[in-house]
Amino acid sequence: MYHMNERKKDTELPHVRYFDYKDVETLKKFINPHGRIVGRKHTKLPAREQRELARAVKNARYMALLQYVVA
Repeated sequence: MYHMNERKKDTELPHVRYFDYKDVETLKKFINPHGRIVGRKHTKLPAREQRELARAVKNARYMALLQYVVA
């Protein structure tokens, strides 16, 4: 168990200036093994960038570049 001051280290996520739905390899780094978009607590992104990430992932799913569900 972790104390308040000690936190489990998250994996290093890339610093991205702009989220593009065609850049699937970068978007996959922000999706957990179940296919869900990783939350702000883990990505350490500001709210605006998290919304841009979510929009890019949703566009990539719609264009069939990413899967909706990981089987």
